[in-house]
Amino acid sequence: MEKDKKKLVEKVLEDVSKIEEAKKFKPTLLSQTVFLGTLGVLFILPVVVGAYLGRWLDEKLPGYALHWTISLIILGVILGALNVYIFIRNKM
Repeated sequence: MEKDKKKLVEKVLEDVSKIEEAKKFKPTLLSQTVFLGTLGVLFILPVVVGAYLGRWLDEKLPGYALHWTISLIILGVILGALNVYIFIRNKM
């Protein structure tokens, strides 16, 4: 029970410090642009890698016209969305 209270107090103090830090920080246009650019790279990079890897696998394996390409693009979209979610969650 005491450990739970300590964890709760630590979490509240951490949140308070984040709120105070956020009040001091006023985002500029440049910082917002960099943030959005980072999100774009985090999302699009797995998609592009999946597309190239899928295309390469489709060329190497006979009988697979677009199966690997489509599958790995979909996997890239899922991984990209997960990257963006984790980045935003850690940033906030």
